[in-house]
Amino acid sequence: MSDVRHVLVLPDRNAAEEVAEALGERFGIEEEPRLVRDALAGEDDAEDAQWLVVLRDDGERLDPGELDEFVGEWEGWREEP
Repeated sequence: MSDVRHVLVLPDRNAAEEVAEALGERFGIEEEPRLVRDALAGEDDAEDAQWLVVLRDDGERLDPGELDEFVGEWEGWREEP
């Protein structure tokens, strides 16, 4: 079994928290995703931070296309590994 991680990039903390909560409902994810604040390179202003939702997909059950569409509902995207 490989250690697959998906990184979803969101525009703000509220969106990241909503996505983390909705992942369980939509995809049946049992493990709590990690939320990570990611300040943009060269930006000092805290308002310019993106938020990352990092989730493990040990069984590779999650379809990348479905995740792309899902996170797009919050104006976010999925980073390619």
